[in-house]
Amino acid sequence: MPTTLNRSFVGRVYPPTRPYEVGREKIREFAAAVGADPGDGLVAPPTFPIVLSMAAERVVADDPGLGFDFSRVLHRDQRFDAVRPVCAGDRLTVTVEVLDAETLSGNDLLVLRGHVREAEGGALVCTTTSTLVSRRTAGQGAL
Repeated sequence: MPTTLNRSFVGRVYPPTRPYEVGREKIREFAAAVGADPGDGLVAPPTFPIVLSMAAERVVADDPGLGFDFSRVLHRDQRFDAVRPVCAGDRLTVTVEVLDAETLSGNDLLVLRGHVREAEGGALVCTTTSTLVSRRTAGQGAL
């Protein structure tokens, strides 16, 4: 039985994640995965914050009260607004804010903003914005 997307979640901010320590090897692995030059592994590619933000966003998407079916998700859009580069040795947390939750043509649309911050001091490092679409189930028509 399908669930209904709960629009009352718009504006909700989830608590910060546990600190994630950025390691040189993780930077090198990510750079290799996206075809970037890993360099010496000290400075991460600009899209590296996806490593942290996707895990934090999944907590939101899996919140049973939200009513979002992650098993049918399409990643529609992703944006990064960097304040400074992510570097090896950084300890970072993410808070996720629900910007929008709506149903369009039977598909659930969820827009999330992640605030990636230094664990100590809370300085903003990057803002990520993800748009996720949970496709209608079979028999409900085309997307």
